[in-house]
Amino acid sequence: MKVTKTPIAAAVSLTLLSAAFGVQAQEAKKEAAQLDQVVITGIRASLETATNIKRNASAVVDAVSAEDVGKLPDSDVGQALGRIPGISVGRAFGQGAAVSIRGTDPQMTYTTLNGQTIASTGWYDQLSLDRSFNYSLLPPELIGGMEVYKSSQANLTEGGIGGTVIVKTRKPLDMDTSAIVSAKLGKGTVSTDLNKTVSGLFNYKDPSKRFGVMIAGALEDGDYLRRGTESFVGWGSSLQNVTFLQKRERKALNVALQARPTASLDFNLNYLKLDLAADNGNTNHYIFQAGGSDICTQKNVDGTCIFSTATKDKTNPAFVETWARSASMASESLNLNGSFKGEGFKVDGTVGTTKATGGTKATTNFGYFGGKLPVWTGSVDQTGKQVVVSPSSAQDVDVSMFPSKVAPSGAWATSRSPNTDKETYAQVDLSKDLNWGALSAFKAGARTTTHTFQKRQERSVMDKTGTAAKFDDVLKEVDTAGLYSGTHPQGSLGWNMPKPNIDAMFAGTYQSVVAWIEQRPGRADLEEKNNSLYGMFEFDQDKLRGNFGLRYVHTKVSSSAYKFDATRVTQAEIFAKKDVAQNDGWSRTLSTDKASYSDWLPSFNAAYELDRNSIVRFAAAKAITRPNFDNMFYGSQGGFGDNDPTNQSITFGDPGLKPMKSNQFDLSYEFYYGRGNMVSIGAFYKSISNFVSTKTLVNQKIGVADPVGGDNWTVNRYINAGGGKIKGIEAQINHNFGGGFGTVANYTYSDATAPAASFQDELNVFTGSSKHNVNLVGYYETDSYSGRLAYNWRSKYMVRETGWYGNRMHDPIGSLDLSLGWNVTKDIKLGFEAINLLKSDDIQYGAAGSKTTVKPELKNGYPAWSYKGEITYRFGVTAKF
Repeated sequence: MKVTKTPIAAAVSLTLLSAAFGVQAQEAKKEAAQLDQVVITGIRASLETATNIKRNASAVVDAVSAEDVGKLPDSDVGQALGRIPGISVGRAFGQGAAVSIRGTDPQMTYTTLNGQTIASTGWYDQLSLDRSFNYSLLPPELIGGMEVYKSSQANLTEGGIGGTVIVKTRKPLDMDTSAIVSAKLGKGTVSTDLNKTVSGLFNYKDPSKRFGVMIAGALEDGDYLRRGTESFVGWGSSLQNVTFLQKRERKALNVALQARPTASLDFNLNYLKLDLAADNGNTNHYIFQAGGSDICTQKNVDGTCIFSTATKDKTNPAFVETWARSASMASESLNLNGSFKGEGFKVDGTVGTTKATGGTKATTNFGYFGGKLPVWTGSVDQTGKQVVVSPSSAQDVDVSMFPSKVAPSGAWATSRSPNTDKETYAQVDLSKDLNWGALSAFKAGARTTTHTFQKRQERSVMDKTGTAAKFDDVLKEVDTAGLYSGTHPQGSLGWNMPKPNIDAMFAGTYQSVVAWIEQRPGRADLEEKNNSLYGMFEFDQDKLRGNFGLRYVHTKVSSSAYKFDATRVTQAEIFAKKDVAQNDGWSRTLSTDKASYSDWLPSFNAAYELDRNSIVRFAAAKAITRPNFDNMFYGSQGGFGDNDPTNQSITFGDPGLKPMKSNQFDLSYEFYYGRGNMVSIGAFYKSISNFVSTKTLVNQKIGVADPVGGDNWTVNRYINAGGGKIKGIEAQINHNFGGGFGTVANYTYSDATAPAASFQDELNVFTGSSKHNVNLVGYYETDSYSGRLAYNWRSKYMVRETGWYGNRMHDPIGSLDLSLGWNVTKDIKLGFEAINLLKSDDIQYGAAGSKTTVKPELKNGYPAWSYKGEITYRFGVTAKF
């Protein structure tokens, strides 16, 4: 199940804590008597493993352990992490993708694979390019467990102010020779197409236990559907009824070789490949609240329409469009590790590489206005946090309402933006036993890496008609009916809409495309060379143990890009298909900027045993998180020629930005009673400086006239400025009541304040930070049956994205999940899951004030976006051989 215990907020926490203390003596005696006799598996085994990891660590650590080989307690890696106290998970497109630890921005979470960087990019071109790992890539079947270091120590790779997540794969010599195969079928109440998952694991260990090989793989295939509403105030005060359809296929392969020729030598070779195909279509059916006379009947303080009505005598033509994206992301890691144990010492060496490719391979758009499309009649109520749409006439759409022939929307909507992330690394570690009084060991090591990130963007070129002074793109029409296959429910109310055939849309688009030209504002090449050294002493004296050390980090950064220097693009060049309008003002020659910085990162961790069951922990450290890649790119341009005159923006980054720094402290008390049972409560504090802030100027003339909006731009510039503070408490409990029943509960309070000037919304809260996080799990488990009911809740939090979507507040959200298991035999298991039984909707609204420069839909509680909650059901079978 989950590897971290889970208490609950306030009153529930106190109730559970008092119950636990009431039974502590009896349970301790009972479990002590059985300690060497009882072997447990499943939920309780995973909890016990996690508890032991926490208890024996010198740092502040929580963990997730697989219940069985290849089986995490949740079918989503992000969801599994989200049950650890202090961790919040942002769900994008139905999966746990971004992990926030103790109120920090998800980019401040550093994720490693067996202790080393794992490369990651996104598939969606509207999201920022940051350093966080996208957990939607990772199938849970391939993971042996995860450890979350909430305090730092010198031998941990730098990069995580929030914390470090170590994803652990399995080693062949740790398992017996065996094979496991599992299959799952699932569907949701919104994503009604069948989702299919197959996974398998084969492990061989030779009889002498000197060599082993493990091969594990997983394949998931199914469509994901998201339905809801999105506001677009800048275009006719419109509201979009939205259906997002993604053809999702996830593949994963893990191969591990291990050799132990002698008791002193150990070699491990690990290869992990992750692929996610994510082609998608986003279909929008617009309601224009400013499209007819006197339709808007109520406005808010900003003059934005919040209630509108339309009747048949008030013409309000419809608009339907589909944005189609060919998208994917992949990550590949190869790691070779060797260790030698001598008399009182150990040497470890690691070399490896990790590479990720992703981004949107191509984007296109098909749109239809008026004609036979249904005229909107009804009301739209946006006075609350969630839009209420009440049609008074049928709004169903079928292909016959579209023109028989259609062309793609044009070059302004047709682009591609691939990204590549890569790191090569080498590391050596030495551990030497000491007998210097309280000092028990000394550890030292060195690590060197070269990390590169490449961003590209290309704009399509069509044939031209006319002259170099005045011309139009030549767009080739295709049969409209061929662009669709069947129907799907549209928006939150689910009226009928033609279902886009994404492959056909791209085939139709490519008939019009004659070339691709690099969009110079969209190019960036970053290279970081990181070198680090550390030394760390471990101490163990009577009831006190821990470590203290120092890590030194030196980083050299190089950035190549085209710069904004007012170099003009002529109409003649565009007509001759030698350049595109989006490059107007940007240099034709690459420039390179360089920077460097160094940091000293001290750390101290101590655990004092008050008695055999009670531990007090204290930790102090300095940690860093390097700037996001988006912050370091020289420049980027948004909204050029997208038909919204208020949406033209240019953003300047800086490769010389310094990392954010944190001085952080932890103090906690842990009480362990019986086997796998524990109660803990702790406090934490982080003081963060060198924040990456955004300086924004609106209505700026930059010497470049957008063909739609004129020379009127929002100019953003990233700088280091200000700091933030995070303080909070965590409480958790694991308790086995006996008779197969048990509970896991936790509650975290995080008061995270960031400099308001860092964000365009001017709100002094960290991105992705919830003030309250609650988990409550109850389980029942016997040799044959198991059941678990798990509830997770988090309070409101800010979602901030670059590109179109911007900054908005996410309403509090909770999920109630059920899982059932039946061990038909010792080797065959059946399982059933029901996720989000409460059908919690995904509700996001504007939280900025009137005087900020964000879009109108992101201000004063305006209901920006909301998506229907769905229950997802899965049935699975697992067989061991």
